Amino acid sequence: MSRIILIETSTALCSTALVENGCIVCSRESSEPRAHASKTALFVKDMLDEKGLKVSDCDAVCVSMGPGSYTGLRVGVSTAKGLCFAANLPLIAVDTLETLVWQAFDENLVPTGCRHIIPMIDARRMEVYTAVYTSDKIRTGEIEPKIIDKDSFADELDAGPVLFIGDGAGKCAETLGCTNAAFAQECPKASSMLHPALKAFEEKRFENTAYFEPFYLKQFVATVSKKSLF
Repeated sequence: MSRIILIETSTALCSTALVENGCIVCSRESSEPRAHASKTALFVKDMLDEKGLKVSDCDAVCVSMGPGSYTGLRVGVSTAKGLCFAANLPLIAVDTLETLVWQAFDENLVPTGCRHIIPMIDARRMEVYTAVYTSDKIRTGEIEPKIIDKDSFADELDAGPVLFIGDGAGKCAETLGCTNAAFAQECPKASSMLHPALKAFEEKRFENTAYFEPFYLKQFVATVSKKSLF
């Protein structure tokens, strides 16, 4: 069976996990602010040391492709590429929103009778990166940036119970307040990348390591400080 390193850095949580024989055998997590650059590679080394392994003993590296934090995604993808180049391993990329859908099931967060699961990555103000999934984990539309208002997801909420999950779910709870709505304020975790990573590996859906870029969804916009330096 495959041995895969999983890396999830798309939000405030820095998370890694190691897959062996179809199961998560160890993991590391930190929610320390702005620590992705200092902790991601260290977490991978710690996991491999725990199991007495080297990077070259693995079969692939899987990274969260986004959408999410520009900086977080850059750190995760850069780390994954470095590992792949160093050990000549294939690169797998997993959709961050799909990870959240699997996480809802992994952590038994799905309400009884749930018809739709809607993952939400916090963007800014009342905007989220989101898509609609069925309870069978099938995405029914495009991933998009969406400004949440009282009419958002009305069709899904009318159809039955809906779970909103992600680091953008909590801020939408008051706006989307409805008896059919359940909210789980969660950051995506590397351990919940397990199933999509294994599926991609089995189907040999590998990325071009040299040219792969994260799925930012929206372009990063740098701002210029208005403070005088003199």
